[in-house]
Amino acid sequence: MPQIDRRQLMAGVAAAAAAGAAPAFAEGPAGPPVAKLTPVTETLFGTTLTDRYRWMETTTDPDWKPFLLGQNAHARERLAAIPGREALAAKIGAVTGVLTTVSAVQAAGPYVFSEVRPAGANTFKLYVRQGRSGADRLLLDPDSRATATTHYSLDYWSASPDGAHVLVGVSPAGSEDSVIQILETATGRFLPESIDRGQFGSPSWLPDGSGFFFVRLKAGTKHGDPDHYADSVNWLHRLNTDPAGDLKVMARGFDPAIAMQDIDVPVLGVQAGSDTAVGLTARGVLNEVEIHVTPLAAAAAGKPQWSPAVSFADDVTGLALRGGDLYLLTHKDASRFKLLKTSLAAPNLATAKTVIPESGVVLKALSTARDGVYVQALDAGLGKIMRLAGDDRLTPLALPYPGTVSALSTDPLQDGCWFVLDSWVKPPVVCYGAPDGSVSITDVAPQPPIDVARYESQEVMVTARDGTKVPLSIVYAKGVKRDGTAPLYLQAYGAYGFDIDPGFSPRFLPWLDLGGVFAVAHVRGGGELGEAWHQAGQKLTKPNTWRDCIDCAKWLIANKWTSSSKLAVEGTSAGGIMVGRFLTEAPELLGVAIVRVGDSNATRFEFMEAGPANIPEFGTIKDPEGLKGLLEMDAYQHVRDGTPYPAVMLTTGMTDPRVAPWEAMKMSARLQAATSSGKPVILRVETDAGHGLGSTRKQRDDESADTYAFILSQTGDPRFRAGDGRKAAPARRRKRG
Repeated sequence: MPQIDRRQLMAGVAAAAAAGAAPAFAEGPAGPPVAKLTPVTETLFGTTLTDRYRWMETTTDPDWKPFLLGQNAHARERLAAIPGREALAAKIGAVTGVLTTVSAVQAAGPYVFSEVRPAGANTFKLYVRQGRSGADRLLLDPDSRATATTHYSLDYWSASPDGAHVLVGVSPAGSEDSVIQILETATGRFLPESIDRGQFGSPSWLPDGSGFFFVRLKAGTKHGDPDHYADSVNWLHRLNTDPAGDLKVMARGFDPAIAMQDIDVPVLGVQAGSDTAVGLTARGVLNEVEIHVTPLAAAAAGKPQWSPAVSFADDVTGLALRGGDLYLLTHKDASRFKLLKTSLAAPNLATAKTVIPESGVVLKALSTARDGVYVQALDAGLGKIMRLAGDDRLTPLALPYPGTVSALSTDPLQDGCWFVLDSWVKPPVVCYGAPDGSVSITDVAPQPPIDVARYESQEVMVTARDGTKVPLSIVYAKGVKRDGTAPLYLQAYGAYGFDIDPGFSPRFLPWLDLGGVFAVAHVRGGGELGEAWHQAGQKLTKPNTWRDCIDCAKWLIANKWTSSSKLAVEGTSAGGIMVGRFLTEAPELLGVAIVRVGDSNATRFEFMEAGPANIPEFGTIKDPEGLKGLLEMDAYQHVRDGTPYPAVMLTTGMTDPRVAPWEAMKMSARLQAATSSGKPVILRVETDAGHGLGSTRKQRDDESADTYAFILSQTGDPRFRAGDGRKAAPARRRKRG
């Protein structure tokens, strides 16, 4: 079955909006550009909001690009001047350079395919080998398409059931604007066809490998428009044919049997060995799906005969087919999920059998192999895999060590499963799980020459202000001082029901070696403790997300892991809501705030192309309750003039399809104008990158070096301070352009 990447459905780029004709911005001596003011005031349900920098939402404004690049120039100049930054970057590059990273493995026919970034490489590449022990052969290297200014990334891929072909989606500059092509496995030759507008992809091969179903954005779609992702279509493409002749199979208004909204993504799944096709309706960023089934032959003819199986109200988030059975993962009356089994020919949840009841373990994902259905779970923060046999017997797999399970993959025509295992202090290994429950470590990801024995981690539960116990992970080098002097990098996310699971990140090792501590607050809004945990940090309950992080920060300070002047808090993407509201609600607790490609302006979010799909998670300003929740989340609207804010670094990518660059632009301008502390607020921009998923190793290494150096320079580390940490620059006025 196709895997739906929920992060794929969060895409966004800047929206068009009104802008005034004020003079171009100015720049003071050695300072960032000063943005022009064109306030827009509006009243919504009795609430009056003023937006000082609405013009930044218009990418065609003549000051848009100069302001963004001017901010970046100032940030880069300041970061480059920090003593110790270059040496730190070299250490980060050295440790990431020896690690082989694997993001996905798939067995198909006689082959095993893997997406790997080899030691020393800059990007992920696609390899194939004969069987589990064969030698890897390079199939696709995105670097072969790179230019002097633009890199390319492998966004997704899928091998046909017989392994004869593999579909790849590749895009430039981290844009995720995937173009689909098909490789012949034996020769590495590309078939003649090429399909654009493949950002969502979600491909699913016909059992005979002659073609595949896939999602394509509508013709004429335009980046920046709020309806950019509206009305996507599922097509059937046959190999070696012109995509102009592809067969439409599933779309809004195409078949009265399926009622779809414009934000719905139609995904059609097929499984080798089954003559039934499954139609999934994915509504924006909702984890829950609606399911219909049809005879595969009817779908392949472009005339599906849909029968309803699951509605959105059934709270189903995952499924698997095996023989005549349909397995459904649901949180209906089961916050930590349960697994149901019903007939594929005549699905009926009212009479479905519960094969795995709810327990203390959070069920996460399903995948079908020939020998059974493999179930991925999370048990007290640690990964588990269980095999469900045809007689409903459940067998746990014996993992080599406690850690995080990811990239679970199976082939319905073969026994066993593949997955990646790692932890905070153990590099990843690629494992094969056999039907008898045994697990072997393969050679797909050789272990790096990194001494991890000097690092350790611990898990604690912090009592939040309302009495809720919040999991907190702490990673450090042995012997770190517990006297409040250590700089501490605290990360949190808390959205969409996503987890931050224990995972090995070599970029943090130089930070730990410098005496720093890394911590993760598993705040409400995430999925670490099940669906109730997610819903407790969503819409009107969203304040729990940043307040959980604030309470974890207070615990870390009280227990001498750090002090407020040494504390840096980071939020990425939707985690920008968390860090932005932490910053505006409790600035006195922070030494540094890091907002990575983050959501800062929630009341305007739905007006960029990512916005409509995100309404199910965050709400809409078009109703009173939605406005109330979004305004509370909106860090930009909570910035107050004359407040002594800590040092802040914001980042964005110019091709970001998920969080528009103008969110970081507006937040930077507002903070720079408001802060009274004299501490820097800088905006770091990647001109050849987007949201970060397609970034190169070098780009990520450089960002980490800049981030750590900035934190250390602002928290008093003498190795990273010299004067005020910036070079002098003459006053000048930038031209329009």
